Amino acid sequence: MQSVRPKKSLGQHFLNDNTIAKRIADTIDGFPQLPVLEVGPGTGVLTRFLVEKERDLTVVELDRDSVAYLKQNFTDLQHDRIIEADFLQLDLAQLYDEKFCIIGNYPYNISSQIFFKVLDYRDSIPCCTGMIQREVAQRIAAGPGSKTYGILSVLLQVWYDIEYLFTVDEDAFTPPPKVKSAVVRLVRNKRTAMDCNEKLFKTVVKTTFNRRRKMLRNSVKPLIGENTEVLQNPIFTKRPEQLSVAQFVELTNLLEPFIG
Repeated sequence: MQSVRPKKSLGQHFLNDNTIAKRIADTIDGFPQLPVLEVGPGTGVLTRFLVEKERDLTVVELDRDSVAYLKQNFTDLQHDRIIEADFLQLDLAQLYDEKFCIIGNYPYNISSQIFFKVLDYRDSIPCCTGMIQREVAQRIAAGPGSKTYGILSVLLQVWYDIEYLFTVDEDAFTPPPKVKSAVVRLVRNKRTAMDCNEKLFKTVVKTTFNRRRKMLRNSVKPLIGENTEVLQNPIFTKRPEQLSVAQFVELTNLLEPFIG
């Protein structure tokens, strides 16, 4: 079978560097007993090293040509372990009734959506690793005070400890992307519940960062309307990028009584 051509419509950039592929595969070694789900294997440059680990491996790929290639070239993987599907539409609870790891060379155009899906299954996914656009990697790993710290940073850091592992140059891909890439690792922290209303917490984070240049006293007004007495608290003189996860929890609890 001929090699698969990367499809721009799917945001495909196939990794062509085996050394980097092995380094990515090794990022899940801290959880050796858990099954592994690879997202977007393409032509299997990462899959090859995952198979060598003799882990319980399943791969999910949207591209029909890539699926055919994988079935022809990865005979160690049973065909029911090569799933032709959109990862974002998968019911992961139907795939696993136990904890599992996620890994991949993620398409840049859906990397944020992938992480939001991981959050939905956070109690089943103790480790998520992979390669994404460097800008997104920097954003999710950023701490308070950074210009790249934002909505995704806060929402992920509630539940995961995030490591920026290493940068990958453009020439490691076919075709080369226009930006650098990076490998990150998310490891589930010990938090089991939030000390605030979780739904409101998400709303507060998104509302304030959508007006990130404003002080909190101004950015929260869409939430509290005319209930301005709460704004006397010193926290409202800050901007959202200055707040830690714990301070966003505090902010949520301050605002809740004033939200109708």
